[in-house]
Amino acid sequence: MRSGVLCLMAGLSLSVAGCAVTPPETNEPPPLSEASFNTRILELETSLAQQCASASALLHEQQLNQQQALTADVREVGSLLRYLRQDVAGIQARGEDPVIVREECDVEATQDNKTLLGRSEWIGLPSVGTYLKARVDSGANTSSLSASEITRFERDGENWVRFKLALNDDDVVVDRVRDEWIEAPIVRRVRIVQASGEESRPVISLLMTLGPIRENVEFTLNNRTHLDYPVLLGRRFMMDIATIDVAQTYLYERPEFPGGEPADQAAEDEAADQDDTEE
Repeated sequence: MRSGVLCLMAGLSLSVAGCAVTPPETNEPPPLSEASFNTRILELETSLAQQCASASALLHEQQLNQQQALTADVREVGSLLRYLRQDVAGIQARGEDPVIVREECDVEATQDNKTLLGRSEWIGLPSVGTYLKARVDSGANTSSLSASEITRFERDGENWVRFKLALNDDDVVVDRVRDEWIEAPIVRRVRIVQASGEESRPVISLLMTLGPIRENVEFTLNNRTHLDYPVLLGRRFMMDIATIDVAQTYLYERPEFPGGEPADQAAEDEAADQDDTEE
């Protein structure tokens, strides 16, 4: 009897033990100890320092490459300026303009597919709406357009210039444009050294026609009313596309524009020219 009671009690104990509640599993990491926390912070600081050092080294290398490229460009420009000064000094020493004279050449083009120009030519400025007389001079570097009331202003974050054509009463032009304002963006500036001192002139780009030539040409803006021609075409314009025969003039017809005179009436204006040289 006593043994049966003991067996029953043992069975109840095993049942209660089997029904004990097992704590649920969790995905949360165990809390870090202070030592583990400090180690992790040190690892993050080391990784961040390495990334910053790598980015700084890359930026420094890029800046060094840019500096070397700019230095090379400055040296190249300096070399070109030295050659230009030597050319100018040689021209001044000889007291003559360097010109290329072609004999028995076709008026339309030379053997190098360069257009032959006389020392004086008619040009057209389609965006302005007029023709003008131009002196062709390979001794000058940049072309020049006679301008007055030159006013600089800003448009859409870019530098622009507003001006009027500076003309004498006897200059041949479409009359309606004499007092018109002309606007154009400034593409660059040039520094002019003269006996009276230095000055900075704006340079603009205008579409120009001359016989078979139709090109965007860069012009410096300055008042040329004391000279014989309101336009000067220099060697930057002539490079690779034209050459000059100083023994000839007006090889191409004057372009026509609304309000201007017909091309066949230009002979009288051409005959009025004198054999003067550009100052």
